[in-house]
Amino acid sequence: MPVYEYRCKTCGERFSLFYKSYDDYDAATPECPNCASANLARLITSVAVQTPSRDYSHMSPQEMMSVLDSGDSRQVGEMFQQVGGADPRLGAEYHETTRQLLRGESMDKVEKDLQTRQSSSADETPYKKTTKS
Repeated sequence: MPVYEYRCKTCGERFSLFYKSYDDYDAATPECPNCASANLARLITSVAVQTPSRDYSHMSPQEMMSVLDSGDSRQVGEMFQQVGGADPRLGAEYHETTRQLLRGESMDKVEKDLQTRQSSSADETPYKKTTKS
């Protein structure tokens, strides 16, 4: 959703306007929420530039360890996603962990959640006692 920052040239008020589409922006006649003036200056406050994603599938083991050591959960999640993809053989835990990392959850939280899931699944596995005849 496009966000536009403005400064009113009449009263100096700074404010943001949100538009659902570029067509809505083109059709709008923005006014200052403070003094209703249309004498506005549009500000450039930040610019988001999309960077190309890394190709983790061709990294050496040392480079992959460097990504893990970085502590950047989103980067680790991207690596997991590229290397493992949607392969069902990796299991639900792998895919849930990848989703958490991609959402930017902290590495510590993801690790604790993984340990909790693993201990819960171990508790659910029935213990079978075998005896020799």
